[in-house]
Amino acid sequence: MRDALKLMRIPFSVYLMPVFWFALSAATDYSITKAVGVFIIIHLFVYPASNGYNCYFDRDESSIGGLKYPPKVTKKLFWLVVVFDLLAVTGALFISWLFALFIAVYLLISKAYSYDKIRLKKYPIISTLVVIVFQGAFTFFMVQIGIGLEKNQIVSTPNLVLAAVSSLFLCGSYPLTQIYQHTEDARRGDKTISMLLGITGTFLFAGVSLLFGSGLLLFAYLATNEVKNIIIFLGCTAPVIFFFSRWFWQVRQDKTAANFENTMLMNKISSLAISLAFILIIIL
Repeated sequence: MRDALKLMRIPFSVYLMPVFWFALSAATDYSITKAVGVFIIIHLFVYPASNGYNCYFDRDESSIGGLKYPPKVTKKLFWLVVVFDLLAVTGALFISWLFALFIAVYLLISKAYSYDKIRLKKYPIISTLVVIVFQGAFTFFMVQIGIGLEKNQIVSTPNLVLAAVSSLFLCGSYPLTQIYQHTEDARRGDKTISMLLGITGTFLFAGVSLLFGSGLLLFAYLATNEVKNIIIFLGCTAPVIFFFSRWFWQVRQDKTAANFENTMLMNKISSLAISLAFILIIIL
């Protein structure tokens, strides 16, 4: 059971935390209690359940996100995923039925991504679209529904633009998480977007997506006269730009630099830096 819990990769949820803080930073007049509940449900139950289900069908023998040496997969992992699914949906019902519905849909889509009879992961374009939509804009809206934001605020044009930004950020970060797994993915018969693009292409695709997303975000802040948010975002994400550029340069010199350690470090720096930016925006 300890190995099964390890494969749920709960600490890895930190890397998906920016969407929560981003959705919160775009909202006003929400319930703090609900926000705490939403955070716990998504990061302690939903994301780990998705991670665990993915591990159950992948049965990785090499490094995966958050685990350099994954333990052997057993049936206990499957039942632990079921428990986390039930806890996520049940907990969400205490917040609202609509939030619970969004949680249920997210869990089902994440399973279609890994389930061997569907296995969206085999299709590079479809799987990428699914991830950037559901881990980006869909989760952005899911958080706002959970914290009790009014419908007119959720569907307002500025908020829709920010939701699109969250998907663009995912579009940039998602291929990078696959860059060291080409051999393992090919062994299972999967073809990821990173395999399709190649190592250099993955960096260029990620860079363009992140640049476009950041540009749209800064434009949105400028349009609403939130200059301080621009300063905060640029200041906090400077380390991300530095590390990404340095890592790309290293990979251009030696392809082996596109490895597990550098990928996890990139995830850690970008997640913490972007989360810090939105937390500061919320506070200020």
